[in-house]
Amino acid sequence: MRENFKLLCRLVVPMLGLSCLRADVRLPALFSDHMVLQKAAQVPVWGKASPGEKVSINLDSLTAHTVADAAGRWSLTLGLSRCGPGPFEMVVAGKNRLVIADVMVGEVWLASGQSNMAFLLESDKNAASEIPASSNVLLREFRSERRASSRPAENCPGKWIVAKPSTTGQFSAVGYYFGKNIQSTLHVPVGVVHASWGGTFSESWTSLEALNTVDELKRGNEERLKFMSGYPERKKSYARDMEAWLKETKREDPDSPHPELFAGTEVATTDWTPVRLPGAVSGKGLPATGVIWIRREVNISSDIVKSGQIKMMLGRFEGFDATWWNGEKIAETSWRNYPGDHHQRYFTIPRHLVKEGRNVIAVRLFAPIRRPRFLIEPARLRVGPLPLQGEWLAKAEFAFENPDATEMASAPGSIPPPLVGAAGGALFNGMIHPLLPYSLAGVIWYQGESNRNRAWQYRTAFPLLINDWRQQWKNPELPFYFCQLANFGPRQNTPSESAWAELREAQSLALALPNTGQAVLVDTGESDDIHPRDKETVGHRLATIALARHYQKEIPYSGPVYQNYVVEKDRIRLTFTHAGSGLIARPVPQTFEVKSILGRTAPLERNSPHSELEGFAICGDDHRWVWADARIEGQTVLVWSAKAPNPVAVRYAWADNPTCNLYNGDGLPASPFRTDDFPLSTVNSRY
Repeated sequence: MRENFKLLCRLVVPMLGLSCLRADVRLPALFSDHMVLQKAAQVPVWGKASPGEKVSINLDSLTAHTVADAAGRWSLTLGLSRCGPGPFEMVVAGKNRLVIADVMVGEVWLASGQSNMAFLLESDKNAASEIPASSNVLLREFRSERRASSRPAENCPGKWIVAKPSTTGQFSAVGYYFGKNIQSTLHVPVGVVHASWGGTFSESWTSLEALNTVDELKRGNEERLKFMSGYPERKKSYARDMEAWLKETKREDPDSPHPELFAGTEVATTDWTPVRLPGAVSGKGLPATGVIWIRREVNISSDIVKSGQIKMMLGRFEGFDATWWNGEKIAETSWRNYPGDHHQRYFTIPRHLVKEGRNVIAVRLFAPIRRPRFLIEPARLRVGPLPLQGEWLAKAEFAFENPDATEMASAPGSIPPPLVGAAGGALFNGMIHPLLPYSLAGVIWYQGESNRNRAWQYRTAFPLLINDWRQQWKNPELPFYFCQLANFGPRQNTPSESAWAELREAQSLALALPNTGQAVLVDTGESDDIHPRDKETVGHRLATIALARHYQKEIPYSGPVYQNYVVEKDRIRLTFTHAGSGLIARPVPQTFEVKSILGRTAPLERNSPHSELEGFAICGDDHRWVWADARIEGQTVLVWSAKAPNPVAVRYAWADNPTCNLYNGDGLPASPFRTDDFPLSTVNSRY
């Protein structure tokens, strides 16, 4: 046996060596057709080849050479500071030859964060007019796939996309508007590298190396990893408990003996009930619990069929489900394999099942506890580029009696999902590390919603991330421009503590770092939608900061920023920087946005109806906050209230969803602030 093993080694090892010698030169996905390279003196290009293999790169009139190291890695730099915009071919040659077409040289920005950066242009409130006019060969986006990893990855799948009506709907809306503004002002190619993931913490985007330098973040991450390691057992326990409960309450799912009667492509639907989705699956003849089928037809164009992989997003359900496409089951989430809360039903449709023209989607919903419900933003319910919101058809397969109070109380509780992207460093490893050291002009960032309950700790975590990325890119001056959280949630009738306001303050404190800038968005939000649809304002404000700060354009880029205060008897006078051509009190609207995608607004009740300025609160030594009157006097604001005759502190826009109207003459809103240093509500919340 041992001699046979030695013989095998003598045969295989040389073959392995021969395989390595024949290894092709390879490049990360970033270096691909339609890419944009940064116009800079030193632009890194890297990849893999055989150890010792000679590699050359030709771009325009530039040529560079290097040799792969013992591990097969190679890298070199191109001097592109005097290079024209292109387009060029870039030829990478070793033992093989790679030709990258349509390469541009201009400005490259990394757009990262969570769901408001991931928010697509097709869902923007101006999508209907913007997308048809979006053709621009000088604007491109690299779409990075979502990847979490326990170790630093070397590549992140993705591709460069040129802006045109058939593609820009899938661009990051913030990234698109930012890039559009930069491109139209500088008249150069702009590439936006988009790497974002909804519902994520800043700690997930920070390297473990950096997190481990802060004891409380290191401990918090260790505890989070320990909790996540128990997920497989929690999942098994849930399945056991649900099986027992279904038997005890006689609510077992017998499975459909003839699914083709509901999921087939030629099913008669005259007796099916129309339902509108997303939302509850309810209507005439539909039970609250049992099994309900829903179906919908979609018309797939030849262009969509030819585009390749088609994905369908159905979001989260309350209940269990199985999905059919053209009569064939393609996915199932049952109680036996239930992954946990917030599990998104996001499928890739097998290519052989997709046909041009009429296609049928059918979903079997097993609801043993409560009425099934689609939990997803309407604009995200779709297959490929086609919306699925609106009318579906539904029919009951069978019904249960609704569970009584005892049965409801004994039903298995939900299980928290593993949230693989929540681990410290997981998204840095999977999505940021593969981008290193791609040459960038800077970073734009929209994140913080997931950190709001730990706003005090964000004072540490956010600067840590900024400094970490600068260190990773070996550029301590890397521009980093970020979005302050937009207004969201119910309007407050009385001044009170606010985690959102505390998070905004933590974001503002990061401005102490050099080459940072903040887009104030306290006037762009919606009370009932954490993903406001006005992303044009967001992208424009970020671009204004970049044009002023990084590209040295002489334009205003900030609204009023609180500077100092002085108590004047029963009043407090505030001074500001960035007052521009003067402080302005914008008219207070009569309504506010509730949910623009549904066209919902609500009457706005003013907190200080006789005041020139809204959004100010004042307090005395008792720390009891009351709404204040305020007016502009020159370059200052005077604040007072008869309920606080001996004032000690003022706050402005200190609420999740404040009513506020202080701007400068350039139309930019004042950043929320407070003059006090009282203890905050999130000071004891930890990662």
